[in-house]
Amino acid sequence: MKTPPKSSVPATAHTAAPAFLATPVMDKLAARFAQRAAQYDKSGNLPLRNLADLRKAGFLARAIPAAYGGNGAGLREIVHITDRIAQADPSTALILVMHYLHTVSFALSPLWQEPLRSALFRSIRHEGALINGLRVEPELGTPARGGLPATAVVRKNGVYRLSGTKIFSTGSYALSWALVWARSGGKNPRVGWVLVPMHLPGIRIEKSWDHIGMRATGSHTVIFDNVALPADHIAGLTDPAYMPDYAARLGVWHAVTLGALYNGIAKAARTWFTEYLHARVPANLGRPLSTLPRFQTLVGEMDALLLTNAALVEHVTGQDRDGISDSVNADLTKYITTENAIAVVEKALAAIGNPGLSRHQPLERHYRNVLCGRVHTPQGDSVLLHAGRKALD
Repeated sequence: MKTPPKSSVPATAHTAAPAFLATPVMDKLAARFAQRAAQYDKSGNLPLRNLADLRKAGFLARAIPAAYGGNGAGLREIVHITDRIAQADPSTALILVMHYLHTVSFALSPLWQEPLRSALFRSIRHEGALINGLRVEPELGTPARGGLPATAVVRKNGVYRLSGTKIFSTGSYALSWALVWARSGGKNPRVGWVLVPMHLPGIRIEKSWDHIGMRATGSHTVIFDNVALPADHIAGLTDPAYMPDYAARLGVWHAVTLGALYNGIAKAARTWFTEYLHARVPANLGRPLSTLPRFQTLVGEMDALLLTNAALVEHVTGQDRDGISDSVNADLTKYITTENAIAVVEKALAAIGNPGLSRHQPLERHYRNVLCGRVHTPQGDSVLLHAGRKALD
């Protein structure tokens, strides 16, 4: 039988992108990332070549506001970029998604002032700097479920110093900047983000990330040991009850882009599976598996799930453009798209058995990667609880 291409990038009806992304540049990047994905997965190293390609092509600046020389990308564009790159290499897509979301959060927050705001955006535009938010801690877990961080900023001899540990720090040693979720000292601490240049003394990275999926995200442990920060870098600390106007919108963007990412993995699995069905000709059958009604029905089931996902994502992105985004619907969209994406890959695995679990084929990698969607905030139990409470309120 013919061996299906291992680095193919899906090109089905489910992958149609808007005109501004249907470019030879995006096609070329996606093809490169797909070719490298298996090796990065095997090594567990950050996809530095992919990030360099994105930097060179100008993708890191797309979420910077136009007033600062960026492209001012909205949710729809970010979702389509995420979808396309996730089909090729989801680890690269996740690093880029986090970069975009925290670029946007920094732009929208009124707490950050000039010249720091301009300096950060200038470093992204001219130096290709990467940023991410570091929130999760060994004891606290994810702040999405409540609680105050142990990571703290304390003023000593007139200098603000940051100490603490963050885990699951996607991008880790590729980051130039980190927005670190922290608290001030005292009985009534302020809580929020502090901006940390990742080259400062007192920062070290422990290579602790060794998961079965999304292995190339470099989500290692970052330790801050008495890191000295300028006063304007801690401007993001505020009253714990403070809820900025833009927070709900960013929550929508976060949920929908993550749903699009894991849906992109399912698209890649579906494409490989259909190629396999065309190429596989069992000796006792004498014709491709793609000619059997059983497999035709199965692909129809997969496409129904992907179509549902596409409709949900488009619905929420359309609401965002109209300024009426609903965070509960966005979270439900992330939950549904993730569960549907997992179901798509599982259907392919169950249908072909051992070949699907072979490390010589990409399907087992897609399966390991797509399962990570369930543990990515917002998680299913929280989403359903909040949705049910709202419905019954």
